[in-house]
Amino acid sequence: MIEFLKSLLNPDIQQPVERDPKQLAIAATALMVQVAQVDGEQDERELQIIVDCAVKAHHFNEQEACEIVDDALNQAESATSLYEFTEALNHHLSQDDKYAVLENIWRVAFADGRIDKYEEHLIRRIAELLHLNHREYIQARHRAEAAQ
Repeated sequence: MIEFLKSLLNPDIQQPVERDPKQLAIAATALMVQVAQVDGEQDERELQIIVDCAVKAHHFNEQEACEIVDDALNQAESATSLYEFTEALNHHLSQDDKYAVLENIWRVAFADGRIDKYEEHLIRRIAELLHLNHREYIQARHRAEAAQ
């Protein structure tokens, strides 16, 4: 009760936030959607990779993954920055989990058979916001490329 009253008097004190797997999946998927859309050509192969990543990484079935992609598409359209997605991931994911997200983002970029300069720039920015170093950025790229 005292902590609750303190939080009312001092709004700067943040209460612990429960980890919601669906919201984390939507945040990671929204980053993938941003990469798929940055070159101005949203390819069906890219969307399929996004769905596949949601199924594999988050253990959702195909229907749940499609719902998450739809939510991510809506959130990506109204997003003002990448920070709103990366903040949640940074707060709740380990370094290895964030690396896995980056690798999946690279898979989306490679889905259409080429890496656009805008895709590469955006992925570099995402890696920085996820606090991943250059070595992790390059390793994720190579692993995603080899997985194609």
